Amino acid sequence: MSTIAILPVKSFGAAKQRLAPALGAGSRQALAQAMFSDVLTSLRRVQGLDAVAVVTADPAAESAALGGHVQVLRDTEQAGQSPAAKIGIRHAQACGHDRVLLVPGDTPLLDPAEVTALLSRGHEDRLAVVVVPDRHGEGTNALLLRPPDAIEPSFGPASRERHVNAATAAGVAHAVEEVPTLMLDIDTSDDLEKLAGILRARRGRAPSTRGALRQLDRSRSSRRSPVPA
Repeated sequence: MSTIAILPVKSFGAAKQRLAPALGAGSRQALAQAMFSDVLTSLRRVQGLDAVAVVTADPAAESAALGGHVQVLRDTEQAGQSPAAKIGIRHAQACGHDRVLLVPGDTPLLDPAEVTALLSRGHEDRLAVVVVPDRHGEGTNALLLRPPDAIEPSFGPASRERHVNAATAAGVAHAVEEVPTLMLDIDTSDDLEKLAGILRARRGRAPSTRGALRQLDRSRSSRRSPVPA
């Protein structure tokens, strides 16, 4: 069975708008790029993936992906995660892949072993759709589809229920699988604080993201420091 991971990536400069109250534009861009780098690095280490494709219109994301022997698909629509995912699905079908794994670029804790196990369970249980929820149990942080067009992706608020309902309506075997390192995506200040706490406790995880957060802490500290007389 041939499986491809599809990673839709919004422009780094426009990413993480919900973090604007806590982070400036430059910091948000650096964080988004660092998280993308960590996700991409981890996906390359997942056993059972035959290919990885990035769907983007961002030159920086394209450069990072090409440097790692990853296919880059142009996001001509720039209409959000679900339309970008569909671009990846059409590519998967054209290339003859049997399955797609749709993964967001803001889950930097992604553990290759956990994703490898997810792929194995999906194959062993002959599941057409596997929905990986976010930590709140409402959104979708990964979607495994066999065949690639088993259902239409519909990411965003309450997407877990939409994806389960779509699989039920299609009459295909499906399951909701919690994958611990895929359940934290970074959208809010609370998410960011939780991520920072996890990285403090787990050395070696998400090195690019860790570096971006360390730089952010240094910048905050320098702004708080009194100016010498």
